[in-house]
Amino acid sequence: MKMWGGRFGKEASEEFQVFSSSISEDCRLAPYEIKCLKAWSEVLMEAGILSQEEKLEIDEALEAILEELKRGEANFIPSDEDIHTYIERRLIELVGLVGGKIRTGRSRNDQVTTSFRMLVMEECSGIEDEIVGVVRALITQAEKNIDIAIPGQTHLQPAQPVLAAHALMAFVHMLERDRNRVRLARKSAAVLPLGSGALAGTTLKIDRDALARKLGFERACENSIDGVSDRDFALDILYALSSLMVHLSRLAEQMVIWSSAEVGLVELDDSWSSGSSLMPQKKNPDCFELIRGKAGRVIGELVCLLAVMKGLPLSYNRDMQEDKHPVFDAIDTVRSSLTALKGTIGTLKFDESRAKELLSEGYLTATDLAEYLTEKGIDFPSAHRLVGEFVSSLIAEGKNFSEVTAKDLRDFSGDFDEEALRRLDPRQSIQRRKSKGGTSKEQVLHDIEESLKNIS
Repeated sequence: MKMWGGRFGKEASEEFQVFSSSISEDCRLAPYEIKCLKAWSEVLMEAGILSQEEKLEIDEALEAILEELKRGEANFIPSDEDIHTYIERRLIELVGLVGGKIRTGRSRNDQVTTSFRMLVMEECSGIEDEIVGVVRALITQAEKNIDIAIPGQTHLQPAQPVLAAHALMAFVHMLERDRNRVRLARKSAAVLPLGSGALAGTTLKIDRDALARKLGFERACENSIDGVSDRDFALDILYALSSLMVHLSRLAEQMVIWSSAEVGLVELDDSWSSGSSLMPQKKNPDCFELIRGKAGRVIGELVCLLAVMKGLPLSYNRDMQEDKHPVFDAIDTVRSSLTALKGTIGTLKFDESRAKELLSEGYLTATDLAEYLTEKGIDFPSAHRLVGEFVSSLIAEGKNFSEVTAKDLRDFSGDFDEEALRRLDPRQSIQRRKSKGGTSKEQVLHDIEESLKNIS
């Protein structure tokens, strides 16, 4: 039984029915659809459209339909365009024509976007919890490795010494911003369209704000045309998830670099790595590489829906049937990525001895030496040039800062003394950076403490 067809003289072709069907996608909306319909049956009872007995009969049948779907016993037929069509057809099969009353005063237009919003709201809450799981894994690693110093980089070149914990906490802050974006996306979805009808509202006397609260929304939409045609909430969740995947991809790339044989700062646990089908010695960071690749997939879903929505007139258009696949796929991709990342980050190990080796290379404290000269009254451009010339001389000799003596410094310039030698120590460099947000142990421990408060 179709929801339409009275004005048509021919049945829809089988090819058109297959082409226009979305039931393989929107089956996922079934639990939310059932909840909406039960709330609507109460509205109809209060409006005198349904008797109390009819309402109870419909509600029981709706629960039975949901159980059938959960057990995989649904029998879809070609005329079931979507989950809404299927549920109404099945409802009428179970309770007779009284089941058709459930469509009174509403349209699929307001029903589908209501169910869709409810799914997005629930998924946002779940994703937020999973972000917290990754954040906790990062913080645990930061606490565990609080005394390990590593070379910080810019342009993938040795720059300045930092605590490994400080680098890990940088990703914590990225993910906290993503968590806030997901929270805002949930708020964007928490506006009820139900009661907007196809586009013009409903003649039923209903309290839509009360209905909104009943279904877990913050409020009802203010304009019925906008209510059925707004997909900003879907774009908002896709943007939040795209941003999240960009950060997960950056984290993954950092771990790929740190775990490479050339760098060797971290080792991945065997349970979160893979090998080569040909080369027996290989240990590959596949989890991180997959996350890096899947980021493009989620970004593509955002672009997909932006393209769908960019030229649509008011109000509902069938193009909007294409809104769910991008959102569903992005949600599934993100949730699986967060689960994998939590496991991978939680089990990796830093190599402290390798960190010390890397710390002795790359002239990481050159800036400290230049800043020391400014403390003696030398302008920074001149100090910068002098230290650059000193580094150049060491490169020519094949020496690192760890091999420099006080005599080497004095021989190069009378502006250098014993204190200048101490400024070459990476550990002292780290501890001197006590400004808010700096890499000193004191500041990093404070950062960890505050971040734990944010997720508690």
